[in-house]
Order: sequence, then C-alpha cells, then structure tokens
Amino acid sequence: MRRVKVLVVDDSIMFRKMLSEFLDEDPEIEVVAMAGDPYQARDMIIRFNPDVMTLDIEMPRMNGIEFMKKLMPQHPMKVIMISSMQQTPTDYAIYGAVDYLQKPHDMDGDAIYKWVHEELIAKVKAAYHDKLAEEKKKQIAVSPNNIKRKYNNKIVAIGASTGGTEAILSVVKNFYPNIPGTVIVQHMPPGFTEMYAARLDKECRVKVREAKDGDLVEDGKILIAPGDKHMTLMRENGRYYVKCFEAEKVNGHCPSVDVLFKSVAKAAASDAVGVILTGMGSDGARGLLAMRKRGAHTIGEDEKSCVVYGMPKVAYDIGAVQYQEPLENIASKIYNILNTIP
Repeated sequence: MRRVKVLVVDDSIMFRKMLSEFLDEDPEIEVVAMAGDPYQARDMIIRFNPDVMTLDIEMPRMNGIEFMKKLMPQHPMKVIMISSMQQTPTDYAIYGAVDYLQKPHDMDGDAIYKWVHEELIAKVKAAYHDKLAEEKKKQIAVSPNNIKRKYNNKIVAIGASTGGTEAILSVVKNFYPNIPGTVIVQHMPPGFTEMYAARLDKECRVKVREAKDGDLVEDGKILIAPGDKHMTLMRENGRYYVKCFEAEKVNGHCPSVDVLFKSVAKAAASDAVGVILTGMGSDGARGLLAMRKRGAHTIGEDEKSCVVYGMPKVAYDIGAVQYQEPLENIASKIYNILNTIP
C-alpha cells in the first residue's frame, strides 16, 4: 500500500517543521509539502494532490475556516483542522473538515511528539481510509465497447453550478481517451479553476486543463473555463478551439454556461452533446435549447440526483432537455449518443 500523502499548513515555522518530521516517522505517511498560509497551500495542493491536509485555523492573510469555505466546493479533500482553541464537532464539520485536534498546551518538542504519535497519526490514517472508501463507491462502469471507437469532429459541452464539482467528476471519471474534445463551465471564483482542473487531471483517464485563449479542443482532452472569463467554442479549418475573454456577467455569472452552450450550438451544431448538471438558477437553459434547436443531443441531470435542481429544471421546463438521466448514468448516455451520431 502506498504511503498517505499529507500537506501540513501552519503559520508557525517551528510547529509545521516538527509536525512534518514526526508524521514522516510513520512508515505509512509521507509529508509531501508544507505551507505557511492558505495561498501557499493552494499552490501545494495543485502541485502534489495530497490525500490529507492538516490545517491551522489561526493564520495571516486568510484564516483556515475561510480557506475551507473556498477550497471545498472546488477541491473537496480530507482536512483535519488544528487550533490552539477548543472547538466543537459542529464547528469543524460544518465547513467540511473530517476531524479536529486541539494543539498541545505545552508546545515543546516532547509534548508535540507525543501528541502527533498518540492522536494525529491515527486521525490522518482514518481520514485516508475514508477517502479510499468514497473513491471506491464512485467507480461506475462504462461499456468496454465504447473504449476504442473514435468520434471524429464531435464535441461534448457540460455546464454546472452548485454541487457541480463532484457531479462533473462523477461523469468525466468515466471518460476514456477516445472521448471527443470536452468543454466545461463550472461556476467558481478565479484562482480555483486551475486547482480544480489539476484535481480532475489526476483522477481521470483523460487530460484536463484550465482553458487558455486559443487552446485547441481535441479528443481525450477536457478544457475548464477560467474562473473569471467567459469561454466560447470556435471552429476554423475543420478544427475546434476556444476563446477566453473578460466581459460582463451573463445571468450573474462569468464564466456563463449560456455563453458556452450558445457558441457550441453555432460552431458544432448536430455534432455536439450538451449536458446540464446540478446548479442554482437558470444559467445554461437557453444555451442548451439553442443547441437542441441546431440538432445537438441534450442531457439534463434528473431531480433525484441533483444537489440543486435549478438549472436542469429550467432547461427541462423550456424543452431544452432531450434526455433526463440520473447522474450515475450520464457518462454511459453520452457514449450511447455518440455512437448514434454519423
């Protein structure tokens, strides 16, 4: 079994060095990185994709709780919150942490060593086992018949908002390298789309990148719209590429799902599959309708599997959704549709 990859985040240089040293003594744990504040932590998460993060609550620039609020929607992970103050289970669980530990009152080396070996190591391993169990549940089979077939000049477009980070993962985890070029808008703040793309890239069989202006849309590759730019699909000389640009919010969002879907309707027409997943509001509904009117096949996540049945409901109500499917069936449905497109 591979070692548990841990990121240690604490503003005290002395404390994080001791924490790292003592955790590393366990043969089943590897501290892959340390960070002194949430901004450094974000970069380390992108670079090392740790299994578990220990997170100090009291830090400069951004405290641990604020970081958790921003991190979890984009990059859910196992976090053990650490503080010098007493917290209740509700205090840490409400922000998505799996556990909490109060720092030792005596901060000398012996006390910290004892605290790490008697308390923290067990919690790190428990958090990792939770992660493995969750990942096992998410494995959904796609028919082997879909793995080798090639789909020429086809496009898959996906849009989501609230609850979408996990919904998107559950779909694209079941894509194989033959999947047509895929473009995605997920409502999220700037700075976190790169982290989210890096996470998907590590967990999927296909390449996932944060989109940059002019990027080609190619088979086996997913492009995620940047958190502060609209993304549109373009076609020139038989090849697809994306434009990423700053502009006013559409439906209260930048990037906007409607902006992407309307461009896909124009550039790819009946060669596209459009998918609208969980999310609040109506962004994407009219764009999906535009796609359907141009001959694209369209899928909406059903109410039962949605975290928020908002965007898919509006799309369904206006006639934009051709197939309504539970989340766990959507990857297979995409492949089934692709197999019917000439």
